[in-house]
Amino acid sequence: MHIPTSSQLLKAANIREQIESLEAEISALLSGTSAPVKSPKTTARKKRRKMSAEARERIAAAQRKRWAKTKAVAKKATPKKAARKSASKKA
Repeated sequence: MHIPTSSQLLKAANIREQIESLEAEISALLSGTSAPVKSPKTTARKKRRKMSAEARERIAAAQRKRWAKTKAVAKKATPKKAARKSASKKA
């Protein structure tokens, strides 16, 4: 089975948009109405959103808090093992 790459998927999405645009244009021609034709998007990539340093710090602090809570629960749940005496101390 062939798994498409991300560039192939992107190209397929662009072709699909062109097909839908052309189908809309054909249906407008055949129905006799003039529908506004959308131009295809020039860039398919979305702009990355920039996160402020303050927002990143809030997220990091929340994650540290979650980890601390998980570790505290795990620490309470595991009982401490009793110290064993070595064979030389037993005699």
